[in-house]
Formats: sequence, C-alpha cells, structure tokens
Amino acid sequence: MTLLVHFIAAAVGTVAFALIFDVPPRYYGLCALIGGGGFLLIEILMDLGLSQTEATFIGTMFVALASRICAVWRKCPVTVFLVAGIIPLVPGSRVYWTAYYLVMQDMGRAFDNGFLAIRVAIAIVLGIVLVLEIPNRLFHREKR
Repeated sequence: MTLLVHFIAAAVGTVAFALIFDVPPRYYGLCALIGGGGFLLIEILMDLGLSQTEATFIGTMFVALASRICAVWRKCPVTVFLVAGIIPLVPGSRVYWTAYYLVMQDMGRAFDNGFLAIRVAIAIVLGIVLVLEIPNRLFHREKR
C-alpha cells in the first residue's frame, strides 16, 4: 500500500511540474508514468538493499531511457518527459536538512546530508548522460 501511495504522489508531483514547464497536456499521462515509475523503482531497489545513490543512478537511467523511448514514439523532444520525470528523484529534502543542520550548527549531520545530496545529484547526472549518449539510431526503425 505504501509503494502505491508513493507512486501516486510522485506521479502527481511530476504532472505538477509538467504544468509548470508548459508540457502539452497530451503528454501528462506519460510524464506521470515515467516520474512515478522512476521513484517507485528507487524505493524498490532501496528495499532490496541498494544505497540511495545506487538506486537513484538506476532509477535515473530508467527515467532517461523511458523518456527517450516516449520521445521517439510520440515524435517530440526528450526534454518533454525527462525534465518533469526527473523531479521526484532530486534530493531536495537532503539539501533542506543540510541547510537546517548548518543553521543549528550540527556540522556532522550537515556534512552527512550534504555529502549524500551531492552523491545523489552526481548519480542523476551520470544516469542521464549515460542514457543520452546511446546513439539515436538505436531508437529508430530503419526505413526501407
């Protein structure tokens, strides 16, 4: 039940950011599936014992790959799906807690949260870059 609630929350959050980024309404459903699916994958991988950084890297690769596939299928730019779909994976709470602990002068917790936020952000960047470097011809059928 908790995973379903997390999926729905991530999907709704993804659509909310799709609205902000002016994504055409016909793509909201795919954006929701991509963002919610990426977040759900991270939750499952962390339950299986992967670290947050490792799970986020794999979840980001899923979001980027699904975005590329949907972009080819719907004949639109990959950023339509990627920018909104990556939002649930961003470590915003870690950045918040880092700032909070800095203000409270708890440097140990601030460092732990900040370092994890940086590792997750790097995992997101590497996951996106890895998938976007796949040659474009692999996503298109050959015309005869």
